[in-house]
Amino acid sequence: MTQIGFYYDQTRCAGCKTCQVACKDKNRLGVGPVLRKVASRQVGTYPAVKLYHLSASCNHCESPACMAKCPTGALSKTDEGAVVRDAEACIGCSSCVNACPYGHPQIDETTGLSVKCDACSEWRAAGYLPACVEACPYRALDFGDVEELRAKYGAEAVSSIPALGEDTTGSHTLIKARAAALEDEGTPVTL
Repeated sequence: MTQIGFYYDQTRCAGCKTCQVACKDKNRLGVGPVLRKVASRQVGTYPAVKLYHLSASCNHCESPACMAKCPTGALSKTDEGAVVRDAEACIGCSSCVNACPYGHPQIDETTGLSVKCDACSEWRAAGYLPACVEACPYRALDFGDVEELRAKYGAEAVSSIPALGEDTTGSHTLIKARAAALEDEGTPVTL
């Protein structure tokens, strides 16, 4: 079985949020849920302040905590390893939201149901990459088989940085991290 995942080159990311906007647009999300979030974080204090950006979505984990806690079986893994949601089976109980250590599934206030990244399954079936990857003007995102991504981008890619916490679920997101992101979790800042 293959395992899909994302690659994120934090050293290229300018925090422009184009990936976030493309994801909201493709998924026709209203105010509220954001399936790919871009956050900025500050490390250090004046005069030695460093800033980095973090673009994150579902990690399509090896052992998804969200899927394990779903009481209706609305979450499942596809043959390629994408964690997907069955809207018909979802009851909006928030079990997946509370279980995910990365905060990715969210409740859509309009429908009362959970929503999450499915790695743009329909788009990929038509031959495209996920909307966030296609939209990134700095080519900071890539997507594909995790082993192929590791081979392509080398051993410098990590699956965990302090701002994300310890990887307890087998994240399939590889990150080429900025030095500041490896130093400290940092403090969220609004730009």
